[in-house]
Amino acid sequence: MTFRENYLRMARFERPDYIPMSYCINGACWNAYPQEQLLDLMEAHPFLFPNFKRPETPMKLDFHPVARKDAPYRDDWGCVWETTQDGITGTVTGHPLADWENFKTYLPPDPEKVMGIGPIDWAQEAKSIAAARERGDFVGRGLRHGHTFLQLCDIRGYENLLFDMADEEPRLWELIDMVEQFNMGLITRYCALGVDMMGYAEDLGMQKGPMLSPDQFEKYILPSYRRLIKPARDSGALIHMHSDGDLHQLLDGILSVGVDIINLQDLVNGIDWIKEKVAGKHCIELDIDRQSVTVNGTPKDIDRLIRSEVEALGSKQGGLCMIYGLYPGTPIENAAAVMDAMEKYAFYFS
Repeated sequence: MTFRENYLRMARFERPDYIPMSYCINGACWNAYPQEQLLDLMEAHPFLFPNFKRPETPMKLDFHPVARKDAPYRDDWGCVWETTQDGITGTVTGHPLADWENFKTYLPPDPEKVMGIGPIDWAQEAKSIAAARERGDFVGRGLRHGHTFLQLCDIRGYENLLFDMADEEPRLWELIDMVEQFNMGLITRYCALGVDMMGYAEDLGMQKGPMLSPDQFEKYILPSYRRLIKPARDSGALIHMHSDGDLHQLLDGILSVGVDIINLQDLVNGIDWIKEKVAGKHCIELDIDRQSVTVNGTPKDIDRLIRSEVEALGSKQGGLCMIYGLYPGTPIENAAAVMDAMEKYAFYFS
């Protein structure tokens, strides 16, 4: 069974052969750990890195402009990004509409040319997707991370945006429509190219509670979500939604827009709660803890955590995949332990 066939079976609860597992190494790690050590780990885990080809070291690192230290970057919306560590996505420190007076001359970027945070070559994308489909690969594409709510935060500033919502600022609706129409331009182009899955990723939760109230989410954000998701659903693509943080107050609304796969954090939300709310109803892409157990625990603790999550949320029918992001600060033996456990428990129900 190919990866594509297995993934589709997993998402559709059609008895996949294994639990899809993704292990993502943040770019900053290549400066934080000995490169040869990370490459050895990748080479030793072919299930997680099936197409791995060992590069020469030292590797030449080229980070996206939003993740370059001491190099402020102005994106396609006019938002200025800054970071203090190469490889770590920065924060927006310059908001083009911090003053609504600037809205009179404010223009959106062109989805024919850019993704919102950098250029896109649609002719090249068409070739890439066609080649992937010819090989039988799973083809997933998506909007940039932070496509709607966070984009509004970046343009206006977080506090300004929440005040806009509380004050029912009429110009906010115009700005929301501007952002939505840009996103729709990207989505319709991807749907026309025949993707298997469209991703809608943005963080809505904090460590405790949401970044906006459920009423604000329902009024200002969910209507855009529904409209943006419709063309992808109509094309037959799977709908993937991601949000970091505590989703207890927002998850019902998120799932109501037609989500097939929901990516959410494990310990922040609680495995028992995730099992009650989501398991068996929507496919779960579980974002494995990177705040406590994998950073401060032992390899045995990590094995126990991942096994318990697979036992609680998985089944032979499918509906579970898992993802882990390695960041600087995690002991290298723990980074290896996560790899070991993910490969081990991917076949728990086989």
